Amino acid sequence: MMGDFVFNRDGIETFRFVRVDFDPATGRAELVYAFDHGPELIETLVFPGAPFALPPERETAVRAALALAHLIAGVSYYKAAIPKHIVVETGGLAPELAALLVSVYENGLGEFAYRNGLSLRGRIAFPESAESTPDAPALGLSRTALTAIGGGKDSLVTVEALRAAKVEQRAAFIGSSPLIATCIEATGLPALNVQRQLSPLLFEYNKQGAYNGHIPVTAVNSSILVVAALLAGAGQVVFSNERSASYGSLIPGTGEVNHQWSKGWDFEREFAAHVRRFIAADLDYYSLLRPLSELAVARQFAKTDRYDAVFSSCNRNFHLLGPKPSSRWCGQCPKCEFVFLALAPFVPKPRLTAIFGGNLLDEPALAPGFDALLEFEAHKPFECVGEGREARAAFAELASRAAWREDALVHRFATQIAQQIEAEPLADLLVVEGEHGIPASVWESVSEIFRA
Repeated sequence: MMGDFVFNRDGIETFRFVRVDFDPATGRAELVYAFDHGPELIETLVFPGAPFALPPERETAVRAALALAHLIAGVSYYKAAIPKHIVVETGGLAPELAALLVSVYENGLGEFAYRNGLSLRGRIAFPESAESTPDAPALGLSRTALTAIGGGKDSLVTVEALRAAKVEQRAAFIGSSPLIATCIEATGLPALNVQRQLSPLLFEYNKQGAYNGHIPVTAVNSSILVVAALLAGAGQVVFSNERSASYGSLIPGTGEVNHQWSKGWDFEREFAAHVRRFIAADLDYYSLLRPLSELAVARQFAKTDRYDAVFSSCNRNFHLLGPKPSSRWCGQCPKCEFVFLALAPFVPKPRLTAIFGGNLLDEPALAPGFDALLEFEAHKPFECVGEGREARAAFAELASRAAWREDALVHRFATQIAQQIEAEPLADLLVVEGEHGIPASVWESVSEIFRA
């Protein structure tokens, strides 16, 4: 019951981080929030493996990680009204943590702010404590990796690279997606599934005029899996974000807006440093695919057909609300279009069309979507897709191949677009390079795999 509280988006003054509760006997955590004097918004997480009997230092780390997850996951609720004031009732925050949170909220809500006509820069402030937080100790964690599985090609490339490098791993996911569960079953790895339930009140507020839009979900999932890793005694949390995730959409008159900011290098670097310094000195958080382009990831995926029948990168499979495609690929969204295009230079045509149930490059009606991927008279879509230069390189490569050059959109590219844009050679975009946070012991093995 909401009592006498009425959700009035523009009249709300304060967003409150109320408390975090955790029961080691059941593995159930509650992250509690509220607006002004309103009712509690309670998000629940259930971690597998309970009951937990942890050594004191690891229990301290779990509490710190839960506090971080509480603060980061709050972005889902804060965005409903974007109030002026933030109150953390669990206590003041170390300056380093406050700065991390401002970065996550400002940058992670960049697309949300753009679509809602809002300006968040300089508006978000977390209360700081004058007290310094001591550096966290090493906890003697194992080198087991919790590999985050999203159901798409990227995380499956990570699974196989770590397998080839002989890194022990568990396939981790949050929620209850049957598609992800099927992918994990295909990997043959033991699964670690965290159940997450958003507060039902949030959906009520949405009906009452709350702001809505994209949040930095990878940041939220990262913070939750750090908790899961500590409870499981695992020393690595591994995601599968490639280097092109660091580049956003260039909007005329606005600048860069990155739909996938929390998949980018800036977030990874800041978050990993915070975890090592303030939660557990021997807990590594990183993306195994950071030195690869999307095209290089596609090249790696093409090396096995093990997952052809189970993977999907179509985001319509993962929407909280609304219709889902009857098959694993809707064949019409930017993710479907980009993944098809990225795989085409590396996957035999019959295999690729069997995966998607058709040839997306021979569908003239899809031209506007592919133009956006090319950044040709349109900006990069607000989706987790590669850079325009990757799309241009892939199209140029396909235009040179007999198997593809007569398809409607490849022919259109060659005859109408290629003369107006510059396309780099495909090989130049397959080079493994750039900053990353992969531990040296792992990188030594996987770098050889990626360069092969």
